[in-house]
Amino acid sequence: MGVARSPHRDEAETLRRRANDFLELAREASRLENYDISCFLSEQAAQLHLKSVLLEEVGDYPRTHSIRNLLAEVSKGFMGEEIREFIHTNRVRLIALEDAYIIARYTPATYTMEDAEDMISLADETIRLTSKVRKK
Repeated sequence: MGVARSPHRDEAETLRRRANDFLELAREASRLENYDISCFLSEQAAQLHLKSVLLEEVGDYPRTHSIRNLLAEVSKGFMGEEIREFIHTNRVRLIALEDAYIIARYTPATYTMEDAEDMISLADETIRLTSKVRKK
């Protein structure tokens, strides 16, 4: 008999695909100088990827938009120290990424090219780090 397939695997794969699409769209929005949208899409990429990891590895994920809370959930079962260090080192950046979920859509505040580049980078770092969970 083969290895049992997670009942949530298809949904996790969909979330992971969307996360990758959002990150690519964030890069494109930044190239088009649409920095607010780029920041929002970066947040969505990180959020959906973390939810895909939790769904695949644990079978569920908390109903939250907080990247830090999702990272903390991943750290409970996998790569705990490495992820906790990532959260600690990137605390201010992660808060800014979380804030983009609301600010980029609903406030008069605007983002700069530097903001967009940093959020794209942080989303990419988050995805790369937590993708290791799936390889263990």
